[in-house]
Amino acid sequence: MVLSVALMVVDARFDVLKPVRSQMGLVLMESYWITDLPQRMWQGVAGQFGSRTELIAENEKLKTEALLLQGRLQKLAALTEQNVRLRELLNSSALVNEKVEVAELIGVDPNPFTHRILINKGERDGVFLGQPVLDARGLMGQVVELMPYTSRVLLLTDTTHSIPVQVNRNGLRAIASGTGNPERLELRHVADTADIKEGDLLVSSGMGQRFPAGYPVATVNEVIHDSGQPFAIVRAIPTAALNRSRYMLLVFSDRRSPEQRATDAALAQEEADRKGEAQPGSTGEPAATAPAPAQSARPATPAPAGQTQATPAATPSSPAATPAAPAQPRRQ
Repeated sequence: MVLSVALMVVDARFDVLKPVRSQMGLVLMESYWITDLPQRMWQGVAGQFGSRTELIAENEKLKTEALLLQGRLQKLAALTEQNVRLRELLNSSALVNEKVEVAELIGVDPNPFTHRILINKGERDGVFLGQPVLDARGLMGQVVELMPYTSRVLLLTDTTHSIPVQVNRNGLRAIASGTGNPERLELRHVADTADIKEGDLLVSSGMGQRFPAGYPVATVNEVIHDSGQPFAIVRAIPTAALNRSRYMLLVFSDRRSPEQRATDAALAQEEADRKGEAQPGSTGEPAATAPAPAQSARPATPAPAGQTQATPAATPSSPAATPAAPAQPRRQ
């Protein structure tokens, strides 16, 4: 105890023991490191196993989040494409004068020899037989079967379908028929000397009163001339994406048949002619007033310039009244 107190006093009052304390610190540091080695080894091993477990859990969590984000990204891509298609439809409907309604494709005919599709609009939505159907690029077909809430559309490329068209460049008329190939139409009975060439745009001509005039139908991609044949072979590619479009437009124009249109036009013309005959002449006299018998025997004396011709005093209530004497013209 006396030695310890003496060392503390000397260390506090003098600097003699500083080198000794430094050397002893180096020796004791090694002992501290050796005694702490088991604990540090245990902490390192536990940390290694703990970090590996945490990393595995974090990796699984990140994989799950990445999968969810990829699914959302795919959905976003689908929504973006859908938005683009709807915008195209809106842009195309702005160019259409008739009333239109958007319909969605919900089914395709499984028969490979029939090109028909099913849409989600039916008779309850005002759809009618023969109604034109188009997408953002051009005509697709027409409604051929009605159901309360759905309809079947016959596409242009069906072998039983034909549409009157004309070349947009020069107005040449022809008939475009389906070939059973969703990427091809054929023009029937086109003269070998007709002015038609590759790249010409074919639009609906309005003949037959089924399809409105001016809608894009196809683009000519092949013209084959054979000197031994009276007609040329003309093939075209439909402008509409018949096997890719999901949204389309139903055109509400005139639902009347061609016979009804002709009848209504004839009736309207007869009504207009009848009204024209009922209109009075340029004299300004009422057409419903008939002249009295006494007045028709003697023509009225025309009045001088600036004067008004006097009218007879007889009324329909007194048919036996004698005609009044013609009024004397006034002097200027």
